[in-house]
Amino acid sequence: MAMHLCYSLLLLTSLCFLLRPIAATDGDADPIYKGCVEQCEKTGCVGGRCFQHCKFSSDGKPVDGPWYMHEPLYLRWKQWDCRTDCRYYCMLAREEERTKLGDKPVKYHGKWPFRRVYGIQEPVAVALSALNLAIQFHGWVSFFILVYYNLPLRPDKKTYYEYTGLWHIYGILSMNSWLWSAVFHSRDVELTQKLDYSSAVALLGYTLIVAILRAFNVRDEATRVMISAPLIAFVTTHIMYLNFYELAYGLNVKVCMIMAILQLLIWAVWAGISKHPARRKLWLVVVGGGIAMLLENFDFPPYKGYVDAHALWHATTIPLTFLWWSFIRDDAEFRTSSLLKKVK
Repeated sequence: MAMHLCYSLLLLTSLCFLLRPIAATDGDADPIYKGCVEQCEKTGCVGGRCFQHCKFSSDGKPVDGPWYMHEPLYLRWKQWDCRTDCRYYCMLAREEERTKLGDKPVKYHGKWPFRRVYGIQEPVAVALSALNLAIQFHGWVSFFILVYYNLPLRPDKKTYYEYTGLWHIYGILSMNSWLWSAVFHSRDVELTQKLDYSSAVALLGYTLIVAILRAFNVRDEATRVMISAPLIAFVTTHIMYLNFYELAYGLNVKVCMIMAILQLLIWAVWAGISKHPARRKLWLVVVGGGIAMLLENFDFPPYKGYVDAHALWHATTIPLTFLWWSFIRDDAEFRTSSLLKKVK
């Protein structure tokens, strides 16, 4: 009962953060910053740093060919243009001035002032996204080996575990989501943003479906389709809205948070009433996931220009993912053992 109460309070707090107003960014409205960007686009320089690709001829065309050919090879694929470089270095210069005056960092064009590493916008978030991708791959492979090589199979060589196919799809969607997360944090443009948001929404929608099917022990294919169809339609509509109508960040956050909270509630209730042998692992994932959502909502400036709340959220998902796949494997063993007892 105490655990249920703590978790309810945790969810209420998450909802409060979800409904809080979002403050407008001030950095790009700063006259000093705007003046720096305008001057940079004319001269191609910020302080003592000049950008070759900011040099244009009288007809507006870049001097000596396309601007990106002046960049080192490892930066060309990033496709930084004159404006983005001017904004970046003007932001750094302005933040240095603000730090000397004792002012706190502010957001520029909706993002905190991150420091690049080899052209990567958010290097810590990229590294942690890659680690999450590796953990998901490890979890999926270990699950595959367990159900097909370590556990008994039916006479038709299919697994006894009724949710094998669902978890395979989950593994693929998870790895896809973390891949695009790494790409998006590496270079934030409209295309990478859409791919990151779309893959995350698809994953959350699918995990909500899996939570319903497993918690209610739905094994009939027709019933699974009836339950999944409206959720798939909703997720598909939302993804199309983001990609072809409006890339609405605030709306997307609310949709993702609601789907995440719903599935955490389903798993929490199921863990509380079931006698599953791995329910303690599930409880840890549920409570950890709730705390991680709170961390995601504590939006603070990146420490030293590298580590912000979102990066820390990526860090928390690494042990949670490892624990989650451990629960899935335990569930496969538990269900297989139960079905074999019935067969005998």
